[in-house]
Amino acid sequence: MRSLKVISLLLDYPSEELFEVRKDLIEEIRADAALPDEQRAPLIEFIDQLCTTDLLDAQDNYVGLFDRGRSLSLLLFEHVHGESRDRGQAMVDLMAVYEDNGFQIDAKELPDYIPMFLEYQSTRSALEIKQSLADISHILALLETRLKQRESIYSVLCSALIDISGVEVAREELAAKVATEAADDTPEALDKVWEEEMVRFTEPTTQDCGNDAVTQRRRELDKVQPLYISDAVKHFTPTGPSSS
Repeated sequence: MRSLKVISLLLDYPSEELFEVRKDLIEEIRADAALPDEQRAPLIEFIDQLCTTDLLDAQDNYVGLFDRGRSLSLLLFEHVHGESRDRGQAMVDLMAVYEDNGFQIDAKELPDYIPMFLEYQSTRSALEIKQSLADISHILALLETRLKQRESIYSVLCSALIDISGVEVAREELAAKVATEAADDTPEALDKVWEEEMVRFTEPTTQDCGNDAVTQRRRELDKVQPLYISDAVKHFTPTGPSSS
């Protein structure tokens, strides 16, 4: 599904290379017949708005959203397993799925990084895509709601993914729940996280066993060539109905 590849690029850290292929991304959104019609215009508007923003401002906004605090983490298992040992094993299992299906990953990113997960899903069948997105729809719904609370245009990407999954989300109920959450991007909250990380650095936890396995697998992937934006656009099929 070509639009998943586009969304994966848009959900990654903004770059000059991304901005340069704005028109190509828009054409792919217009051409993907598998994309729900009601999501086409919002995604095109998102691309136009993001790619015409000053690059440094776009990057600063991205870091402020996704790299400060855990509530908007783009790591799937952060929301599922937190800091438990199960998180490390889940990443090893997901990495094995990628490898078994011939998907080469960028060893600089963890396997549960959502843009990478979407890039992988874009190569799968329509049925598998729908099921996989349905499986993480609760995470996407939380991210969508939290992004809307911060009045971020990035909520559009989550909305599109939820629509593709076909899952009905109780948005009003979820919005009420998110409204009661304590902010995790304040200086005080970030200091607390830093203190917790320092404790983990000096006192190994049960999660480290799982992380050791992930580290070993990532060493094996060091020679894998990452997929860059120019490569992703270059490998788009010509404009026309999508096969997935």
